[in-house]
Amino acid sequence: MTLNAIAIPAKTQPAQGLLVLLHGWGANAQDVAALASYLKLPEYQFVFPDAPFPHPYNPTGKKWYGFPDDYDFCSRDDFQAKPDLLQSRQTLTDWLLSLESATGVPLNRTVLAGFSQGGAMTLDVGLRLPLAALMVLSGYLHTPLQLETPPVAPVLMVHGTLDNVVSITAARQARDSLIAAGVQLDYQEFVMGHEIQLEILQIMQSFIGKLPLL
Repeated sequence: MTLNAIAIPAKTQPAQGLLVLLHGWGANAQDVAALASYLKLPEYQFVFPDAPFPHPYNPTGKKWYGFPDDYDFCSRDDFQAKPDLLQSRQTLTDWLLSLESATGVPLNRTVLAGFSQGGAMTLDVGLRLPLAALMVLSGYLHTPLQLETPPVAPVLMVHGTLDNVVSITAARQARDSLIAAGVQLDYQEFVMGHEIQLEILQIMQSFIGKLPLL
């Protein structure tokens, strides 16, 4: 299994950095690719992959894994062996490891970001790879953290206090777990729902701009 993706080349060549952004449950790569025009990062190539599984209700949507009816977006031990999550984790990891040969940009100059379920996948996979940074937008931890060593990549986590999909309680649980694991975390809350506002894109751009990639 591999991932189909939309790639947008850097405005200045060769690309000095890579930004990978994962969509949420029921969306697709096209939904988040529209954000590229709002991020003024001319030295970065953008890559937006589709999740590997079809969405059960949206014929054009994708999912990284399915949700049980009682899911509350707080980390659960019983997700550790979830077959579709295991498949997505391995597929996404292999795909990320293959990007350097395709783009010429190494992992240590690659930023992995995700919205909602894509944010959960960003934490799940990204904390185990030598990436430049992670960005989690309206995301959560789907399983308890089990890291052998503290991650080196800094993490930006942004969440809305009015989020009626992934509650602020789930975000704060993730925040506390990341801090306890020794993650270098920039956590910010805003009065907003389950969305990516223009202000959030500006924060993402500023966060990436401070990374020592060049």
